[in-house]
Amino acid sequence: MSDSMPTPEVFFDLALAFERTAALKAAVELELFTAIAEGATAVEAMAKRCAASERGTRILCDFLTINGLLAKEGGRYRLTPTAAMFLTKASPAYLGGTLKFLASGNVMRNFDRLADTVRRGTVSQDGNMVAGEEQELWVNFAKAMVPMMMPAAMGIADLLQVASAGPLRVLDIAAGHGMFGITLAERNTRVEVTAVDWPGVLTVASENAKRAGVADRYRLLLGDAFAVEYGEGYDLALLTNFLHHFDVPTCTSLLRKVGRALKPRGRVAILEFVPNDDRVSPPIPAGFSLMMLAGTPGGDAYTLGELRAMAEDAGFERVAAHSLPTPETVVVATRR
Repeated sequence: MSDSMPTPEVFFDLALAFERTAALKAAVELELFTAIAEGATAVEAMAKRCAASERGTRILCDFLTINGLLAKEGGRYRLTPTAAMFLTKASPAYLGGTLKFLASGNVMRNFDRLADTVRRGTVSQDGNMVAGEEQELWVNFAKAMVPMMMPAAMGIADLLQVASAGPLRVLDIAAGHGMFGITLAERNTRVEVTAVDWPGVLTVASENAKRAGVADRYRLLLGDAFAVEYGEGYDLALLTNFLHHFDVPTCTSLLRKVGRALKPRGRVAILEFVPNDDRVSPPIPAGFSLMMLAGTPGGDAYTLGELRAMAEDAGFERVAAHSLPTPETVVVATRR
């Protein structure tokens, strides 16, 4: 006999999860968290600062309190540590801008037809996030995701001991915002980066390189990462948040191409959401598979064993995983 009767709590939590996304988007759009950080802690003051109604502000703040982003005391609201760190514009760790990609229509509409995708086992062509052409979606990604990716970029630079590595030629594949390669160039004035991506996306990366003061060591290679010629003689290749978009044969083929671009004993650093072998833990890496089901023809969140097999099949050895202070894992492999 079970200790307690089952309840429908999990059902309603999943069924109404869209409310939490909408509330977070609304609060970020209204700059509600920033208003509280500035001292507007009462509903009347918040409503004035956010150009919103008092009724709407009160109900939204209560909902955010229920969900752990605000605390309420005597009719006034304060930020929880999480909200203060990640949702106020004055914070260097502000993540509000990432919603322009994470909760964009391009991403979310694929989940409205998830049952059809499950039936097919693959996304419809009009929902394919990795179609073989440049998409505005990825320009938006490049603009929005810098704050979210910076801890991983700095973690990779530390892991690879780039600051003391001497001269390095770096190939940054599907560079996006460019911050992974740019961070390496910031750490070491002898790093030269070649960034590969679509032209519109690399416009964003180029602007970021200029702001970081490394544009003179930042070269652009425009086009499809599977089609353009990389050249050769690189010491290091970066494959960050890219392999999960494709099936195993495609990933292995790309890794072979990367290997040909590297010097003997050159390394590739792969950043991925890596679930355990059970594929249901840890929650964020394991759950990422659903995002790939909803938006790609054959992508997945790959286990370390799967990533190791791809790398070894492509001619790499000494495949090792390294944890980061983020939900992702860095897998480093050396060209044979």
